[in-house]
Order: sequence, then C-alpha cells, then structure tokens
Amino acid sequence: MNSAADATTTFDAIVIGSGISGGWAAKELCDKGLKTLVLERGRNVTHVKDYPTANLAPWQLPHRGALTRKLVQENPVMSKIAAEDVVHFFVKDAEHPYVQERPFDWIRGYQVGGKSIMWGRACQRWSRYEFEAPERDGYGIAWPIGYDDIAPWYSHVEKFIGVCGTRDGIESMPDGEFLPPFDFNCVEQHMSDRIRAHYGNRHVVHGRWAHLTRPEPIHLQQGRSRCLARNLCWRGCPFGAYFSSNSSTLPWAEKTGNLTLRPDAVVHSIIYDERRNRATGVRVIDANTHAVSEYRARIVFVNASALNTVLILFNSVSARFPHGLGNDNGLLGKYVAFQNYRASGRGFIDGFDDKYYFGRRPSECILANFRNLGKQEMDFVGGYTTFTGAYRERGAVTAEQVGGAYKDAQARPGPWKIYMYLQGETIPKEANHVRLHETQKDEWGMPLLVTSVGYDDNDEKMVRDWRTQATEMLGVAGCRDIETVDNHWSPGRDIHEMGGCRMGRDPETSLLNRWNQLHACPNVFVTDGACMTSTGNQSPSLLYMALTARAVNHAVEELGRRNL
Repeated sequence: MNSAADATTTFDAIVIGSGISGGWAAKELCDKGLKTLVLERGRNVTHVKDYPTANLAPWQLPHRGALTRKLVQENPVMSKIAAEDVVHFFVKDAEHPYVQERPFDWIRGYQVGGKSIMWGRACQRWSRYEFEAPERDGYGIAWPIGYDDIAPWYSHVEKFIGVCGTRDGIESMPDGEFLPPFDFNCVEQHMSDRIRAHYGNRHVVHGRWAHLTRPEPIHLQQGRSRCLARNLCWRGCPFGAYFSSNSSTLPWAEKTGNLTLRPDAVVHSIIYDERRNRATGVRVIDANTHAVSEYRARIVFVNASALNTVLILFNSVSARFPHGLGNDNGLLGKYVAFQNYRASGRGFIDGFDDKYYFGRRPSECILANFRNLGKQEMDFVGGYTTFTGAYRERGAVTAEQVGGAYKDAQARPGPWKIYMYLQGETIPKEANHVRLHETQKDEWGMPLLVTSVGYDDNDEKMVRDWRTQATEMLGVAGCRDIETVDNHWSPGRDIHEMGGCRMGRDPETSLLNRWNQLHACPNVFVTDGACMTSTGNQSPSLLYMALTARAVNHAVEELGRRNL
C-alpha cells in the first residue's frame, strides 16, 4: 500500500495502544514484514531513559514514597494504587475524567508501554476448566476456542518474554516454557509441604512470573539481562529483567525497520468504508495541539485496554453502524467483568528463627484453584486462585516504640508471617456495562465513559468460602493469630477489567469470532481485555499476549489470501 500513497499516513497495519497486547501486535506484525503504525494516546517513555526513580533509595524520595495529602484529595481513584515512586506512570483523575454510575476504580496508565511498566507480572496459563466452565455451568456463553487452540501460542509468548516457574503437573494450572524459579523460603516450603500432605489436591507452588532468572539467547538479543531481585519493578527496570513493551516487544519491532510509533495520539474513531465493508483507517487527535489527522491501513488492531477499546468502537459510528463499529446486536460495552480481590488473610508462624531469605524476590507463590473443577460443586460458580507467601517482620516486636531498646530491636529480624489473598472469577452479566455519556466530553471532544459495574451474590459467596478455606489452610500451615478480612474494594481496583467486546461463536451473542475479528467488520481485530468471553481465575495478561500473536498470524494469512 505504501507504494501507492503517502508513506507517512498509509501503512499495512495500525495498532491502537502500546501496552502488553499492543506491543505484541506490533512485534508480530513487524516480524512478518508489515509496515505498522502504533498509536499511543500518552507520552513517549523510552526504556531506561524515562525511569526517573528506578535507582532511588527510599530516603531520596521527597516524601519517602508516600503521596501528599493534596495529591490524594485530587486523585481519589489513582491514589488507591499509585505511590510516590511511580505516580508519574498513572493517569491523574482530573485530567481524564469518567462517570461512575456505580463505584468503579478505573486505573489507567497513558504512556508508551501503557500499564506493562507497572503490571504485576503473574503469568499462569488458563486451564481447560476456565474455557469450558462458563458454558458447562450455565453462567456464560461458550468460548469459540479451547486450551488446545491457544497452547502453542502460550509457548510462543513464554519463550520470548521469559517466564520463571516449575513444571508441577497441576491440571488446573498447566505447565509452560519456564526459566528456573525463584526459590521458596523456608516457611513457604513448610507451608507447601503441610498443605499438600493435608489436602492431597491443593498445591502451593512457585509463581509463574515474567522475570529473567536465567536469560536465554532470545532475551539477550532483546538487550535484557538477569533479574537482580530488587523488587522495584513498577518503577521501570533498567535491566529489562521483567517483561514490558518498552524493554522487549517495541524495541524488537523497531529493529525490523517496519515500525512507526506515534505517541500523544488520541484515537477518536475507526474509519469505515460502507462500500467495501471494511475499516480503512483511524482518525486521530493530537493530544497537545488537538489537530486532527487520519491514517490508512488494511488491518486495524484495537489494543487500547479493555474500556478504552470499547469507547473507541462506540465512537466509530457510520450509517452502517450508528451505535458503534460492529455493534449490530447491541452488546458492545456489555458483559464487562473483572476479578475479585476482596479477601485476604494472614497469620504468625513460630519457629524458623535461625533462618532468613536472600534478596527482595519480586514473585509470589501460587495456590492453584481447587474449586468447581470439571463440575459445579459449590453454591457459587467459577473458581479462585490464591496468591501467598511468607516473610519476616523488619524488626523484633517490643513493647517500646521509641528509645534504645526499640532501636536495638530493629536490628534483629521479627517473627515470620504467612499471607494469602484472593483472585476470583466473576460472572459476565449484561447489566454490568459501560457506555458513552450523552453530553459530557473530555478536552479532545470525546464522550466520557460511564461505568456501571458491580458485585453480585456469587461474589459474596465466593468471598465467604475463600475466607473459610484461607483460615483453615493457614491453620494447617501452623499459623497462630489468624485473621481474614473482606476489604470491600470497588470493582476495577483489581486492574483486570475484561469484556465489552467479547469473543463467541454466534454473532447474535458476541462481537468477535474465534480469530478476534469483528463479526461485522473482519479487518478489525480486538485482542486486549475487551475480547474476553469470561474472566477465569488465572491472571489474564499472558492470555492477551497469546491471543494477539495468534490473531496476527491469522490476519497475515488472510491478507495473503486477499480476504482482507
């Protein structure tokens, strides 16, 4: 296409968004020889150069890591997550408003790399159960793909990004292509042994985490190096030791010579040609000057992060699609879901006073799901993953809180603790939705997003069961002074929002087919969280990356067949 038009505005492919899935779309498209434009609404962030706090000690931060009272008051949503050392990577509430019809904490990061700079890095594969359960147990539609369809793409992604872990043979959390894990500490090994011996089918294992514990040649080719266990990851890692778009996929795409990256580009809408029944490009507003421009391409990947992807599709109206691109069935923006993080627990464990641990390990242990496997056996549907670990208090416990005795105690390790927290599946429901506000707009003339998402009775039952089981398992591990809490967080704070443009077999009940193409506009692909048919209980980012690589492969094959 570039030989027939202005090469500065015409490309083979356009990718909207530069986060985890957008970076993967760019990498795969450029690897396959397509001239690719990546549009990012936020500022440019260059690996290493733009990580201003990466090597600062706590005492070098003006407020020792805390947010100021003024900043918290002005940013009631963002301040629930961000800290002083990373506040520059999070969206300020007033600069990017939205309307909460029900309480929803929409956590965003608008910059090149998106939230891949600050993500949690957990990389479990979904099992067959996650793909099959919604249809089997009647709380969702059928996924158009299964585990066998995505398994080779999981491997493709894992080998490139680097995932540490162990091959444990757990059916509910399949093995992958792993680098060596971070070691258990002594109490974690004790907990794992006790829980497995007591229950038989409950497994506390090393976390599957996107960190280079022993880099392979493919990682060294990316310019990345071994993790030093600083646990300062969300500041941006100057070593590239954890995976991010900035350290991995975007630089890789750039080396092909096929990448054009444009930051400060707010995508207004996707341009649709009714005669050709295809999208022909995108309309963009410059974030700083508000100038409008248009770019053309044969295929468009929408990876703006779930809710922004839905917003762009809603705003892409035409005579053919008066209610949003591809929205023939009226389901765009509906069946939005998230993951349930409302419960946590902890307890003290005696002994092991002569042992400590090395470094500040950036990963956690995982207790794989053991609920509703293969059939519904509880009074709720879906399952839950439990993240867990053990650590020592930084100072010995004393009655004094000041003075010489207290000071001396801080030089000695305190008691060991075990913690656990919930990551639960939630039910996609039509009532849980987002939509465009009828009158309110942002500074670029884009309608504000209205969020109307909440918990249900299934979530309450899951929280109660998890708290009961966590209390029991902490006891089995040998803990005392056990407590569990329901934190009553609003949805969204999990930062795992999904749905709104879901995959499915039937165009009457879904917007995307098995290849992540819009049913009604097949040269538009959605492979970020918006595409999710259900939430599962495993962390979703690895699946987004695998779905993206699979969709790009299909798109390029279809271009070769002249079907797009």
